[in-house]
Amino acid sequence: MTVIAIFDIGKTNKKFFLFDEQYQIVFEQLQQFPETLDEDGFPCDDVQALTSWIRQSILDILAMEAFDLKAINFSAYGASFVHLDAAGNVIAPLYNYLKPFAETLKEGFYHKYGGEEIFSVKTASPVLGNLNSGLQIYRLKNEKPELFTQVKHSLHFPQYLSYLVSGRFFSDITSIGCHTALWNFQEYRYHDWVHQEGIGEKLAPIHPSNQMMNININDKPLLCGTGLHDSSAALIPYLASFQEPFVLISTGTWCITLNPFNKHNLTPNELKEDCLCYIDYHGNPVKAARLFAGNEHEIQTKKLAVHFSVANDYYKTVAYQPEIIAQFQPNNTNTTNQVGLKVSSFEERDLSTYPTYEEAYHQLIIDIMQMQVASTNLVIEGSTKKLFVDGGFSKNPIYMNLLAEAYPTKEVYSTYVAQATAIGAAIAVHKQWNGETLPVDKIIQLKRY
Repeated sequence: MTVIAIFDIGKTNKKFFLFDEQYQIVFEQLQQFPETLDEDGFPCDDVQALTSWIRQSILDILAMEAFDLKAINFSAYGASFVHLDAAGNVIAPLYNYLKPFAETLKEGFYHKYGGEEIFSVKTASPVLGNLNSGLQIYRLKNEKPELFTQVKHSLHFPQYLSYLVSGRFFSDITSIGCHTALWNFQEYRYHDWVHQEGIGEKLAPIHPSNQMMNININDKPLLCGTGLHDSSAALIPYLASFQEPFVLISTGTWCITLNPFNKHNLTPNELKEDCLCYIDYHGNPVKAARLFAGNEHEIQTKKLAVHFSVANDYYKTVAYQPEIIAQFQPNNTNTTNQVGLKVSSFEERDLSTYPTYEEAYHQLIIDIMQMQVASTNLVIEGSTKKLFVDGGFSKNPIYMNLLAEAYPTKEVYSTYVAQATAIGAAIAVHKQWNGETLPVDKIIQLKRY
């Protein structure tokens, strides 16, 4: 069976898949590794353990007679760099993007390069500390100068994974474009600061996301991709399947509204409301709005579980009841559009006023939906015809029905794509490895609301 191998590396789960030429999963493995600590005692991924696992997994597949491995590609979380010396050895921890960024260093940086607002607009990157991964290298230069001088190559995390297999040093536009503060979106090049600080010389040349390299492992000729940023990879099945304008709300801990058809530059106000731009695998900007709604849902459902003495996941049994919606929605007087709020109106509500869990939970989703619509409205446009929802909330009938009510002129769908990020990394290089026609009608399952 002809297959492509995809490594999909998340913060918690490290996944390995084989897809056949119809993009059906024919082999999968999930791995978790204990975190290690950097030199400051902050938790980070164990890059050595990950490296050993990837190399061994490829050897294991090559030894299986059932599969004819043709190609390998990677998707991984962004906002992280792996630093290598001249010999190609890892010489620093895989620093965690959640690690606090020194306030004085941040203030000095933005003061030097035009102020937070101007800089953020140019780079389409809200001020996020180490989540602006370019600033991780800036931090290294200023706080650990001896280590910085030893760095020959700083590879974005997905491209480090590719390097493990190909031995070649490349950057990828999807990794450069994910709120790294490296890219000048208005001029489509690196921002001036990258060269002024001597960081550009440590960044590898950009390789097209849809082009693969010829490699050889144990006398087996293979194709190897350069890897993709995971959020950009997850969008690829939709870009491949739908031509007319759509918006995708990717839901999980974060609910990110992605609009690949919105060509307007970010405004300072949109940046303050947690909007940003990604870059898709063709090099086009993708306007996005982030909302911490999944996290809010988790916090509030735990409170509901305690109050009503039910299991934490009891909400999964609650059916959509329009009569409850009609009862509560008119009483919702909070019409704020402040998307940046970390909590919904539900935080202030008195749970004792709700006779049942079902009524309280409907109110929670009403309050979350108010935030969701405000967030989505920041990037949606009149030309948008379809609105897709994937991830956790796509399985929530109350969320989906309320979203459909909020956008009566749009076609609102819940979607299911088996491992969208991994499939996206495979589809990106489809023409390179796969002689079959792309089965666009089989990749995404839709349910209209």
